[in-house]
Amino acid sequence: MNRVIIPAGSELKTYYKYYGRSLRDIPEEKQEMLKHPLGTIGDGLEIDDRNDLFKEGYLPGEIGIFPLKAGGFCVANRTIFYGCKGEMLQWWFAWHGTDPLKYAIWDPYDHYDLIIPESEKHKLHDPSISNADKCREIHHTVKESLIPGDEPTEIEIFFRKPSVMGFEEKQIFTDHCSFLVCANVEIVTPEGVPNMPVVMTHMSRDIADGCELRSRFWLGYQIQEGNGVYLLPENMDIPLPLVTNLLQHNFFEFTNLAEILKSVYSEEKNNWE
Repeated sequence: MNRVIIPAGSELKTYYKYYGRSLRDIPEEKQEMLKHPLGTIGDGLEIDDRNDLFKEGYLPGEIGIFPLKAGGFCVANRTIFYGCKGEMLQWWFAWHGTDPLKYAIWDPYDHYDLIIPESEKHKLHDPSISNADKCREIHHTVKESLIPGDEPTEIEIFFRKPSVMGFEEKQIFTDHCSFLVCANVEIVTPEGVPNMPVVMTHMSRDIADGCELRSRFWLGYQIQEGNGVYLLPENMDIPLPLVTNLLQHNFFEFTNLAEILKSVYSEEKNNWE
């Protein structure tokens, strides 16, 4: 299995060393879950209940794949970041957009490219703009494979303000939530097949020895005027293998990020080149 090809000159950058490092395996309990990942309808977080992520404790479907009442699926994951706090995740989601190598060190086998429009990229280099705002109203076009070694898929990620996406912004940067990014996403599909709409949310809350990242992907949905809308045709089913691949990819990339974030942040937090 080969690592992704990175731009010429990448080996001169201080964070290049993370590209070639050995990666940690997905935890055994998550590997076991991938054998039977499908949960029960009603256990997954419905898109209309997304503000329940701010509640104390845990929701029924914290990890796995869950059919939704209106159609589609909720894909859920929970990752502990030992020695990290939510502000580091907020920094990461702002910082990694400035260079495809930064995207590649997150997942050297699956993250091929990241492009941000030149008209928006200046925000990432502006020290007067907060890390939170660098993750809002910005468009990422990424190329990544859901299975290591497969051809990459193009994915359009439209990061939005949490209030636009129907989240209670007063809850962010409190004990309930130390970090949050949210986006309308489109997975680009072959010609003749509708693009796959997805609503993506990553949020964390700080704990004694780090923070816990809780991720949700609502497949088949977009947020329109603050409401979650199911957009796929009635006769279009989402293949379960595709959804399982998304869950496995999320396991893989965030297991790796949890390994490197503390040291990358310590070394690079002021390097926006």
